[in-house]
Amino acid sequence: MKIKTISITLITLTLVGLIGYRITKNSEESQKGGGKSDKKPPMMVDAIVVSETSFANNISLSGSIEANENVEIRSEVSGIVEKIYFTEGTNVSKGQVLVKVNDIELRAQLSQAQTRQSLAAENERRAKLLLQKEAISQEEYDIASAEYRSLKAQTQLIQAQIAKTTIRAPFSGKIGLRNISPGTYVTPTTLITKLVSANQVKISFSIPEKYASEVENNTSIQFTIPNNPEKFSAKIYAIEPEIETTTRTLKIRAIAENPNGKLLAGTFATVELPLKNIKGAIEIPSEAVVPIQDGKVVYLANNGKAKEVKIETIARTDKNVIITQGVKSGDTILTSGVMALKDEADIKVKVK
Repeated sequence: MKIKTISITLITLTLVGLIGYRITKNSEESQKGGGKSDKKPPMMVDAIVVSETSFANNISLSGSIEANENVEIRSEVSGIVEKIYFTEGTNVSKGQVLVKVNDIELRAQLSQAQTRQSLAAENERRAKLLLQKEAISQEEYDIASAEYRSLKAQTQLIQAQIAKTTIRAPFSGKIGLRNISPGTYVTPTTLITKLVSANQVKISFSIPEKYASEVENNTSIQFTIPNNPEKFSAKIYAIEPEIETTTRTLKIRAIAENPNGKLLAGTFATVELPLKNIKGAIEIPSEAVVPIQDGKVVYLANNGKAKEVKIETIARTDKNVIITQGVKSGDTILTSGVMALKDEADIKVKVK
């Protein structure tokens, strides 16, 4: 019994001794390791020295081509179409007769009105002579004169209605497809055809309100259309006087020559709009910019450490970003490893 007790005691003491030795050993190793430096080596980064420059800012916008003039041809009077004088899809000149509406009834009314007008004119002449001889009163003469003027106005009204039965082109352009035939009864609601001025076209597009102060009339722009590599030129001639509140954009119109008829109304256009040159701007590679929750930052080299600086940008090109605030000429901008950097991190800079 004593031997068993002694054995258990010896085993227990041995285990305690081993545990104590291990703890002591670990403590010594920890102290030795603590004496070594935990400081990480400086991070190798690329950098560039920036300078101010003037930047020609261009923005790309979506627009649409519209006809310079576009009108629906309709008759102002109701009647039977007597003759059609135009061929679909051809060019017509301003004032050219397009359609003639039957005017037989109106001409009969005109003949009747002219007869009454002649009689009233004679009565007014006689009344004037009698008034001069004091054979009638001034009131009687005024009645005769008013009757003459009324019938004269009625004659002029019928003549105006007859003139409206001849439908003419309001401007020169290309006539569209006709929707009537000879013998069709037309009214002012009947669409006869469309007339489009094709020698010039309008390009309509909208810009964000932040650029509103940078656009001026007579500015030249370039634009392209789908499936055509050619670049076309236009000139801004009209700017909307107010911002569209729903889209926060400003509508602009430019006009372009179209002598060959390549530009069709309704076509989509990609517009390159030049804005005012930005002076004192700094251009840096886009990979140097780090987006954050409330903006963008870049890192500068500052005595062997990275310095985080918040910036403001105004434009972006294919590879670069244009900075207007936060960086000055002569600063060294870090361009590599920026996503892993922190403010005041140690760095070793290689300037390109």
